[in-house]
Amino acid sequence: MAYQIKKAAVIGSGVMGSGIAAHLANIGIPVLLLDIVPNKLTEDEEKKGFTLEHKAVRNRVVSGSIQKLLKQKPAPLTSKKNLALIEAGNLEDDLEKLKDVDWIIEVIVENLEVKKGLYEKIDAVRKPGTIVTSNTSGISIDAMAEGRSEDFQKHFLGTHFFNPPRYLKLLEVIPAKTTSNEVIEFMTSFGEDRLGKGVVLAKDTPNFIANRIGTYGLLVTLREMEKRSYTVGEVDSVTGTLIGRPKSATFRTLDVVGLDTFMHVAKNVYDKTEGEEQAVFELPEFMKKMIDNGWIGAKAKQGFFVKKGKEIFEIDSSTLDYGPVKKMKTPSIEMAKQQKGLGNRVKSLVYADDRTGELLWSILAPTLLYSADMHGKIADTIVSIDNAMKWGFGWQQGPFEVWDAIGVSKSVERMKEQGETIPEFAQKLLDKGFETFYKEEDNELFYFDGEGYSPVPVNEKVIDLKCYKKKHGVIKKNSGASLIDMGDGIALLEFHSQSNAIGLDIMQMINFAVDEVEKNYKGLVIGNQGKNFCVGANLGMILMEAQDDNIFELDFVVRTFQNAMMKIKYSSKPVVAAPFQMTLGGGAEVCLPAAHIQASMETYIGLVEAGVGLIPGGGGNVGLYLKHLKGLPNGVQVDYQNIANNVFESIAMAKVSTSADEARENNFLDFADGISVNADHLLYDAKQAALSLYDNGYQAPKHEKFPVVGETGYATLLLGAEGMRLSGFISDHDMKIAKKLAYVLAGGKLPYGTLVDEQYLLDLEREAFLSLVAEPKSQARMQHMLVKGKPLRN
Repeated sequence: MAYQIKKAAVIGSGVMGSGIAAHLANIGIPVLLLDIVPNKLTEDEEKKGFTLEHKAVRNRVVSGSIQKLLKQKPAPLTSKKNLALIEAGNLEDDLEKLKDVDWIIEVIVENLEVKKGLYEKIDAVRKPGTIVTSNTSGISIDAMAEGRSEDFQKHFLGTHFFNPPRYLKLLEVIPAKTTSNEVIEFMTSFGEDRLGKGVVLAKDTPNFIANRIGTYGLLVTLREMEKRSYTVGEVDSVTGTLIGRPKSATFRTLDVVGLDTFMHVAKNVYDKTEGEEQAVFELPEFMKKMIDNGWIGAKAKQGFFVKKGKEIFEIDSSTLDYGPVKKMKTPSIEMAKQQKGLGNRVKSLVYADDRTGELLWSILAPTLLYSADMHGKIADTIVSIDNAMKWGFGWQQGPFEVWDAIGVSKSVERMKEQGETIPEFAQKLLDKGFETFYKEEDNELFYFDGEGYSPVPVNEKVIDLKCYKKKHGVIKKNSGASLIDMGDGIALLEFHSQSNAIGLDIMQMINFAVDEVEKNYKGLVIGNQGKNFCVGANLGMILMEAQDDNIFELDFVVRTFQNAMMKIKYSSKPVVAAPFQMTLGGGAEVCLPAAHIQASMETYIGLVEAGVGLIPGGGGNVGLYLKHLKGLPNGVQVDYQNIANNVFESIAMAKVSTSADEARENNFLDFADGISVNADHLLYDAKQAALSLYDNGYQAPKHEKFPVVGETGYATLLLGAEGMRLSGFISDHDMKIAKKLAYVLAGGKLPYGTLVDEQYLLDLEREAFLSLVAEPKSQARMQHMLVKGKPLRN
């Protein structure tokens, strides 16, 4: 049968359950959220004269969880409006409503008998074909399915989300023996395409894949720290970004997760294993004492680290006293920083003959051996294991990729010298005369499957630009950008300057790209796979020219930037911008004139120039104003002042959206622009959007005049800013910036409603930008941002 999920239910409204409900609401799926009925009234409910039968009381648990979604950080919702898609209910009054949903997700207490009791009730009301999944992190899926109807068992499996569900990419799909293949296939593609997740198929074993290996690695680290007398800070300083792991490294991660939560996860495996493996999953004594003391991490404001005043202190595992944070300082760390590429850095550290090398070898070697031993037991392929660790724990390289980087035969030789037993899977690789778990042939990646090499499965919607350029080459490139043929008549302009900042090199490539596409292609996508889409114009270059009083040079740069943006807008072939993550200042200005924006769900877009003492100079002011005007109905009287106020506030306050949904609410995106939930599908989706525009007979916009608010509107804009200055919210220099911005948006000293063209406003914008660049206080702001990475209030 063809499955569709139009409505879902989540049972259990704790942090995880409400987070999953929020994620479903973010992608437009209505959700019924259910939990238990309270057995006593709160003081507030008693004062209101409520009884236990009152609906507000009976739904209190879920209603409270829904309200908490608005306060949680990081925000589980991409827009507060999505809250309307979550319906509150309870397990006694609303169980019947489960017959109207297509997917039921259970997120209740980790107790097999309690879960089985709930499934019995669900089985009695669900309609045949409804998918039921558990978000368990370790209870057997087969055991939970026992005793249920045949249709329930066929449609039952595990879907293990990682917390927080909106942000963490991994979704482990764990079939039961009875789950039908159609359901497994559907949930895998639904997980990728609609939920935007990286899906791995896991076997029904304790803690599945990521938590099994991640917990093992963390416990080995704890053991080695104690055994070799390292400090908490020393371990964290080398187990984070230095080796391609998250910034939170080992102990900050444990503090965030919570030591109590970590204890439950470790116990899951401890209870179901034996011998040497079981011994690793026993928590060290000092950690048990910390849990007994309630020092369970961030939620208790004390764990491995504690903040006293402005200072952070670390725990001493032998005394449980807190002292200043110590960092590892060895020659190998400095040498590693000089290495090119993560693999070379890790290799140099692991084999270093100092305290850093000793620590990293002692924690990495057992983790690699354990991962090889788990192959076939927790997952069928090394690709699933590596992806689970990358998507669930934020490792840049999975264990088998790390093993390749440090050299399989060299490391195995050392392991054998130390008396380690090499798992059959790893030994087989070497016995067959192979050197690596992965290999590249004809620009295609293959993995070792136990016998030979199989191609790494690739979803056609996932475009890896590095591989793509190796395979298809580049049309043209310079230091800032490359133009690439994406196939099917679409070209891609990729930024690759430092932080993807826009300089003259990128502007030149924009001009070349549009000309080339107008001649030989159907459309252009502007996108990349850097850390951020684009953090703005090259501020260092602007400051240098400003300090040298090269206003003529700056005037040329700003004109060139504005002209390049107009080239994008009036291209005869559609230009699609594909922003993601930070899309600030010049990055936003590149998107605003595009024929279509295809944004990643996690797009943080804003015109933030006021923070560095400037206003947008690449057409951002007029671009955002026109984006506001674009959606207005014809023939309806419009208050242009209200629109000017909104744009003014957005730019003057340097507002940045916290999601693509919010960007749409702030008019950086309009109703026709698209949002990709799966960031890995962004370039594919943008390409499809460009093709669709071309196939539907795309025509460039006409040069049209539009109304401005003029002199009276200018006065109105300044009134609000002056109020903020007098209240002490903004400085005198902020006021100076506000005046320049208001003058540009109002269109200067014209009557209200005067029609002007784009070039008129662009000229005003350029004059204002250049006058602010020359201001010493603006230059001080630019300098501060470049040196400190944060805005200066002066």
